[in-house]
Amino acid sequence: MTWIFTFFQSSIGKKILMATTGILLSLFLATHLLGNLMLFGGAEMFNNYVHSLANMKPVVRFAEVILTLLFLAHIISGIRVTLENKRAKSISYKISPGPETTKLHSRSMAISGSIVFIFLVFHLQTFWYSFQNMHSADADFYDVVINSKVGYNNPLIAGFYILALLLLALHLRHGFQSAFQTFGVGDSRYKSLIETVAVFFWLVIPLGFISIPVYFGFIK
Repeated sequence: MTWIFTFFQSSIGKKILMATTGILLSLFLATHLLGNLMLFGGAEMFNNYVHSLANMKPVVRFAEVILTLLFLAHIISGIRVTLENKRAKSISYKISPGPETTKLHSRSMAISGSIVFIFLVFHLQTFWYSFQNMHSADADFYDVVINSKVGYNNPLIAGFYILALLLLALHLRHGFQSAFQTFGVGDSRYKSLIETVAVFFWLVIPLGFISIPVYFGFIK
């Protein structure tokens, strides 16, 4: 087991851990979106969906533990890689790379990641925490998401979700590019296919999430 610990202490090990956890979290986003889109089906559909998850509480709790570990591993490895890169650049370059050498989504990874983390904490403190305290068979989860003071009917809340999700898309775009390079497939013959799949995760999924606060916050 020592070699595993040693490997993940290395530069490439940190990058592989960050890339792997990032991809796994992206897969979770895809499944999470499917549940959230049920809000468009109305209160009955969404409430039935959440109640069905409550009936599988041991499985859900296990999944939450795994997700927490993935988030922690991704955040910690991301911070370590960022610090390592800054140290390397301070030695190798007298002038920090600017717009001519790096792309916006690359330079803003730390900022977008930090805001996404703040958004995640807010999301857990509002919707997730509220759901944990609703135990009755007729609990209206839909009303919490749509009509509560922290729901999408509040334009400020809806606007914050939209901003955070746009930054998430920016974060995912660079994240997938970095992951492909880390795994050594960025320039392989499967590059076009991989980039097409990546677009689904960094563009389609965030737009799916954004459609919810847009509709319930500004259209409905």
